Amino acid sequence: LMIDIGINLTNKQFAGEYDKIIDRAIEADVDTILLTGTSVRSSNEALALAKKYPKRLYATAGIHPHDAKTMSAESIKNLQALLNQKYVVAVGECGLDFDRDFSPRPIQEACFHAQLALAEEVHKPLFLHERAAFERFTAILADHNRLPEGVVHCFTGSLKEAKTYLDAGYYIGFTGAVSDSKRFAHLEEVVRYVPLDRMLIETDAPFMLPKNVPQSQLSQYQSRRNEPAFLPYVAQTIAQFKGIPFETVASATTFNAQTLFKL
Repeated sequence: LMIDIGINLTNKQFAGEYDKIIDRAIEADVDTILLTGTSVRSSNEALALAKKYPKRLYATAGIHPHDAKTMSAESIKNLQALLNQKYVVAVGECGLDFDRDFSPRPIQEACFHAQLALAEEVHKPLFLHERAAFERFTAILADHNRLPEGVVHCFTGSLKEAKTYLDAGYYIGFTGAVSDSKRFAHLEEVVRYVPLDRMLIETDAPFMLPKNVPQSQLSQYQSRRNEPAFLPYVAQTIAQFKGIPFETVASATTFNAQTLFKL
């Protein structure tokens, strides 16, 4: 059985299809799913969904760097209240995104600092996002000395960056990007290097559709949409790169997710 540590189920692409999405995931042996909170509103929605499907769905609560401009003193209070709920298992998605710059960089940094302070207070793991911001991101993490463990999710960086995160004790989250040999060929070397006991798998659905999903699986409505049922294709690519059985990847990443998120 597998655990999808990151899916954007509150995304409007999934509206009204929750039962179907979850049923298809279970059929594909994905029996636990973490819903990513990216703003106070989506974190609340993720928690509401997790309560509807107990022990199957869990939520994270955080403000994505794209949404950093929405942060206020009140939103940090709201996040804190959410993080005290038992179905909310991680702080985030939080971090820096200097690739898109949807929020000004100083505001992203302030929002990231505020959430790291929250994580230190509530002792729940971090669900981290970093894009084109490696230097500032690692510098800000280093400013906080009581941080809990965490995962750098949807990793597409270099081997050198992966090594830095591993040295700092973080898990690395891999998505369907690993099967995209055109855009992310360098991830093969990263996957080979990262030890199995520091690895987590996720779909980041509806985004990051694995390239190795057979056409027959993609109905006309979902031809571009990723979903948790496609998580096995991420595990399959990792198994192929590492030269180990698929089951080994599935059981190790499940154990890692249970350990990190205390599921």
